[in-house]
Formats: sequence, C-alpha cells, structure tokens
Amino acid sequence: MRINLNPSRNRMISASDLSRPIYFPHWARVLASESLQPEVLEERRRQIIGFLSYCRRSRAAACITSCRAYLEWLDSTAPGRSASAREALRWFVRAGRRQSEGVELGVGNADRSATAAGAGVTSCSDGRKSDGAERGLGDRAGAASARPPTVGEWDELLVTQIRRRHLLLRTEQTYREWAHRFVRFIRPKTPAVADHREVEAFLTDLAVRLRCSPSTQKQALNAIVFLIQEALGRKLDPIDFAYAAPRRRVPVILSREECTRLFEQLEGTSRLLGELAYGSGLRNLELLRLRIQDLDLARGRLIVRAGKGDKDRVTVLPTKLIPQLAAQVERLRGLHTEDRANQLPGVWLPIGLSRKYPNAGVSWEWQWLFPSREVSRDPVSGITRRHHLLEGSFQAVIRSASRRAGIDKRVTPHVLRHCFATHLLESGTDIRTVQELLGHADVRTTQIYLHVMQKPGIGVRSPLD
Repeated sequence: MRINLNPSRNRMISASDLSRPIYFPHWARVLASESLQPEVLEERRRQIIGFLSYCRRSRAAACITSCRAYLEWLDSTAPGRSASAREALRWFVRAGRRQSEGVELGVGNADRSATAAGAGVTSCSDGRKSDGAERGLGDRAGAASARPPTVGEWDELLVTQIRRRHLLLRTEQTYREWAHRFVRFIRPKTPAVADHREVEAFLTDLAVRLRCSPSTQKQALNAIVFLIQEALGRKLDPIDFAYAAPRRRVPVILSREECTRLFEQLEGTSRLLGELAYGSGLRNLELLRLRIQDLDLARGRLIVRAGKGDKDRVTVLPTKLIPQLAAQVERLRGLHTEDRANQLPGVWLPIGLSRKYPNAGVSWEWQWLFPSREVSRDPVSGITRRHHLLEGSFQAVIRSASRRAGIDKRVTPHVLRHCFATHLLESGTDIRTVQELLGHADVRTTQIYLHVMQKPGIGVRSPLD
C-alpha cells in the first residue's frame, strides 16, 4: 500500500520520508476538530489507536513504513478493516506532516507551544526520543495547555527515561508491565495524580492478597517509583506498606553423573551450548549473546560482555571445548561470507557503537557465536538481519533432554550455572574465586551454594556416618 503525502503534486516519496517519524501527539484533538460525521470520526480514531498500539508492540516509530506494515498485517488478519484503516492513516500522515511544518490545523498557539516544548511521544527508529520528549512532564507543566498525560503519553515518557539511562530492553518491558498493572489498580485515577497512598495500597495488595515474593514486590516498587518520579517528574512522600513474607529458596543442583546423562541426550550445537553453559557458568542470555571476539582460545578465557548490571567479566573456558569451539568458528566463516554475498545487514550492535562505527555490524569479530539459522525482523529497528539463537528455543531443548535423561528435577539452562558454582566449591575452589567467575557483586549471593554442596560445611560429617 502506498501513501502519497501530497497526491495533488504527485511527487515521489524519498526513502528518508518513508522512515521519518511522525510527531503528532495531539492528533485526537485535531481529529475532533475536523468537519466529519460522528461515526467517521469515531472510526478514524479507533483505527489510529490500533495503529499506534501496533507501533508500540513492534517497538517501531510511527512512519509511512510502519503504516504499510500495519496495513499488510490487517490484510492478513482482518481484511474488512483495511479500507477504513487506510483512510485513517492517510489523514494521520498528512495532518501529522502539516503539524510538523507549522500549518494551522485548528490547534491553538498554546498547543503548538506545548508540542515545541517536547510533547512528542513517538520514538525515533533507533529508539531515541526528540530533545523535547526527554525533558519529561516537568517541562510540560509550564505550557499553556498543561494537562495530565494520557495512557500513550505517560507510557512514552516512561520509555524515554528508561532509554536515557541505557537500561536493558528486558528492564524496559518489565517496568512497562508493572506500570500498566498499577494504572489498572488505581482506576479511575491516573499516575499523573497518584500519590504515596495509591502506591502503598498496590504494594500491600501484592503482599497480602497475591502472596508475591519479596523480589517481585521490590521489582514492582522500583518500576512504580521510576514511573512517578523519573518519567512524570513528581515527588513521592515516604511509602509505608506491608512487606512480602521473606522466603529462602535453594537452587536446583544436578550431580556430576546427572550432568553427564543430560549432555548425552544433546548433540551438535545444542550439546556445545549446554557444556559451555556448565563449563563457564554462563547465564542463558550471556551464552547466546557471545560473539566471535569474546573467545580467547589461546589463553583459555571467555569474556562475558554487558552481563547482568551491564558489567563485563572474564571466566574460565573449558579446555575440552576448545577444539569444538574452533570448529564452530570455522563453520561460521562460510555463513558470514554467504551473508555478505547476499548483502544482508550487519548484526545488532549497541546503539552508541552502531552510530560511531556504522559498518562494524558486518565485521567478522562482531558476528554471533551461535547465530540463528534464519534471518528475522528486528523488533526495534525493523531491519531484517541475522540474530542469535532465541533463549526460548534453548530452554525447550534442555527441558526435553532432561526428560529423556530421566532426571526428576526441573532443569533449565540456569541450573547448569548453579551446577558450575556448586561443583567448583565441592572440588575445593575458593568462594571468592567462584564469586568473580559468576560475576556476583556480593559474596553473600555466592554463599547460597554452600548450602547445597554434597558435603555442607567444612569437613563436617553426619553423626550417623
């Protein structure tokens, strides 16, 4: 589907126009001022809301390219709705362009001042926001048209502040989920007027009625405080709430014999992944996000970059796996050559690095150590490229292998990391060394493995023995 921004001139749309974000925060107010039938206005409003929700789910900017992708999705899922959606998006694109060019659309000067002050809520294609949007609600309060932010606006403000602090995508998803749960809890109030009493009631409900764990309650607290104080620029009074009952859980540990049985049920790349996770003590995503340059086969080291807390660390590389890893690297050379011949875009890089070195993504050393077989669409940038293996796929492989091996425990890839720490301690490795290899900030986190060792304590034997 082609959307012509100015059909009367019949001009061609450049590639930059296709991907240029449309900053149109007051589209609903502008649409209401149009001289259309009420049922037409309602249908257009509903279709535009559906399009913006699609953009948020796919983490893409509102632009002509997104419009085309949305209409193609509608054609495949609900063909009857595509015609009305096409008309609504034509209006959205044209009115949004005129809004950005300063053409009068029935919006007062105060509204345009608010927009100029940073009321834009659409993210750029690289995940950044406009300078105005980064200032948050505090700058909006001084505009002539100050008002509480709508659902879409506070959600975008939250995303803006998260990305300004370079938090992980998973943190962004978690904070947004908790923010929406909090908003549903305090209805009909909005987070723009919520105070410490609503926060206290929500956190108490989690602990008393839902019986959540302390870590879950702490996660919710962090997300809501971030939403109100950082995204919306409001100060919260001290919060007093009922804390979740403390719980202490011991990790699932496999014996060395069970680990051997588990690996025997794996083959090829899956076995290499499992043995590397166990042999180096890697988290699931740390394992899948390894790149070629992270291997130091000559010195027997493995570099984990941007691990939990965005920290790098060096861990041990099993000598047994060095020949297999060398063979894996050689196999990937052919895949890299094939991707370059097909002019496939480079692999994903951190945003700052991709701006500084635009061509680094096609370099050999940045390629994934465990790439996926098929290319897929990047949910943030919309670029079709080769990603690393999906974490869910490896989790399913481990669960299936544990059932075939007859292991009567809940086995996940993270269990292999627990086994790494426990077996090192059982073999006499110093706990501080294990702490460094695991990347724990506090040795108390590592001490939990002392309680699941085969012989707890130091030289302690049961009196029955």
